[in-house]
Amino acid sequence: MTASNRELADFLRRARAQCDPARAGLPPDTRVRRVPGLRREEVARLAGVSADYYARLEQGRHITPSPAVVEALAQALELDAAGRAHLNDLIGTTTAVPRRRRPPTVQRLRPGLHQLLDSMGDTPALVLGRRADVLGINRIAKALFTDFDALPPAQRNYTRWLLLDPEARTLFVDWDLQARAAVESLRLEVGRTPDDQATQDLVTELRENSAEFDRWWQQHRVHQRTHGSKRLLHPLVGEVTVQYETLALPGDTEAAVFLYSTEAGSPSRHALDLLTSWTLTPAVPRSES
Repeated sequence: MTASNRELADFLRRARAQCDPARAGLPPDTRVRRVPGLRREEVARLAGVSADYYARLEQGRHITPSPAVVEALAQALELDAAGRAHLNDLIGTTTAVPRRRRPPTVQRLRPGLHQLLDSMGDTPALVLGRRADVLGINRIAKALFTDFDALPPAQRNYTRWLLLDPEARTLFVDWDLQARAAVESLRLEVGRTPDDQATQDLVTELRENSAEFDRWWQQHRVHQRTHGSKRLLHPLVGEVTVQYETLALPGDTEAAVFLYSTEAGSPSRHALDLLTSWTLTPAVPRSES
């Protein structure tokens, strides 16, 4: 069984286990369920395929499902948009002609994008590239989160910082929620680029050094970060709740801009304004120890 086949089999099993039989619209079944979720034959029935065909998919056999079958499986497993994309990625990697590995390339932002980030004086903004590498960040975002530019190049990764830096754990009130979302976003990316060695190295490092990462990774859930909120307890300005929106970069499908905002007139807006004013001075005040 290839690595791609194993990934597909694992994803199908875990997605099936997360389904609620009561919502599936299946005929009444008085048999005792010894494990959570749907049975294999129930997924097969909902997807309109034979139980043997679906069993072979879960066993990681080399099968080429049609687009109609893939869509039927997505519906049967109640997958969201990220889950459907991940399923299609995994199906594609198991059926496509093996791709030659390309030499690794270093992602860099155009100078104009750095200038754009710097011009957003009171709006925290950063650009994430492959595997959530931080490609660019403005001054207020550094003050709000951390100064990624001051880290060694190999450590300028948002997910790595979130999982391994103790200060990140204390900064986010909702650390579990944010960290898990980052793990699930990385899971989604691995499905798209299974041959990227830098991504595999990052996953190995995180699995070895973070018990939470390893546990969430094994659950094989996926998530696409497009918008949301983050709750912080900042050491300088206290509680701050920010909303974020993700914008794709034209001409670069492997990078995205994350913009953070606060509600006008709110305590969070006041706290962010205060932090912004400090970033305009030569030195940012330090919290008392």
